Amino acid sequence: MSSSLPENAVPMSPTFFLVGPTGVGKTKACLWLAKRINAEVVSADSMLVYRGMDIGTAKPTPEERKEVPHHLIDVVELTEHFSVGTYQKLATAAIEDIHRRGKPCIVCGGTGLYIRSLLDGLFDGPAADWGLRSELLAEAELKGPETLHARLKDVDPDAAERISPRDLRRLVRALEVHKKTRRPISQFQVQWEQKRAAQPIFGLTAGRELLYTRIDERVERMFQRGLVEETRRLLERGLEENRTAMQAIGYKEITGFLREEYSFEEAKRILKRNTRRHAKRQLTWFRKDDKIVWYNRGDYETTEHLYAALFSAVEKAIQKKRSQPHPLL
Repeated sequence: MSSSLPENAVPMSPTFFLVGPTGVGKTKACLWLAKRINAEVVSADSMLVYRGMDIGTAKPTPEERKEVPHHLIDVVELTEHFSVGTYQKLATAAIEDIHRRGKPCIVCGGTGLYIRSLLDGLFDGPAADWGLRSELLAEAELKGPETLHARLKDVDPDAAERISPRDLRRLVRALEVHKKTRRPISQFQVQWEQKRAAQPIFGLTAGRELLYTRIDERVERMFQRGLVEETRRLLERGLEENRTAMQAIGYKEITGFLREEYSFEEAKRILKRNTRRHAKRQLTWFRKDDKIVWYNRGDYETTEHLYAALFSAVEKAIQKKRSQPHPLL
C-alpha cells in the first residue's frame, strides 16, 4: 500500500485514538498503523499496567513491543494500587514525550474511563476511602451488587442508568463520592460534556456473531498458551490482594477452577460468556460518544481492506493537522 508521507516522518506529531471492545482486533490494527506512520502506542487498558498479567489480558508480545514502542504496559507490580488519576498523569507525560521526539501517538485500548480521562479530564472528586469501600464490597458480597445499585438509583438515578448492576467497581466509587460529598457523581461528571477538543477517534467493531466467534477463538488461544499456569503463578504472587486486578476477565474464572468450584470445561464456558458480556459493556460505553468514527469489520471483504480504510482516515487527519495552529492533544 502506498503512502503520500515520508517513510519515517509525520509532521506536527498528531495523536489518534483507537477504541473498541475486547477481541475485535485493536492490537493488530494498531500495530499495523503504527508501523506505517512511525508512531508509538500508549495503552488504554486498565489491566495491561500490571506486570505478569500477560496471557489473560492478551498483552502485546515482547516481539510486537520491539517492533513498535508501547507505553503504560507493565508499569506496576501485581499488588500495587493503580488509579485512573495515575493513568492520566503517566499517559499524558508519555504522549508529551512522544510529541517532543517528533513522532505521532496512537492511544489504543478498551478502558473507556482511561480514554475519557485523556480526552475530557477528570473531575476533582474525593480521594479513595478504603474503609468505606471495604464496607460496600462486604455488603455486595453478602447481599449482592444489586443492593448497591438500588441504593445508587435512589441517590443518583443518572449514574445508576449508566452503571451496570454488575459493575461493582464503578458502583462503589459512585456511592463513595455521594457519601463523602453529599453530591451525586453525575454532577461532577457534567464538566466532561463540553470540554473535548476535536480529536481523531476511531472505533473498531464487528457484528455480534463475528465478535463472539473472535472472542471464543481468543479464549481458546489463551488456554493453549498457558492461562491456567499463569493464573496459578499470579495467585502465588498475591493476585487476590489486589481487588482491581482480581476482577480481570480470565483470572477470576480460572481462580474458581483452581479452587475446584467447577470443572475445566465450565471455567472455559464461563470465561467466554463473561468476555462477551464485557465486550457488550464496552460497546455500550463507547457508543454514547458520537465523536467516534466507527469501522465495522463486517463491512470489509478482508482485514487488509479494513486497515486500508483506517489508514486513509489517518492520512486525512494528518493533512488536517498540518493546517491547524495548535496541537490536537
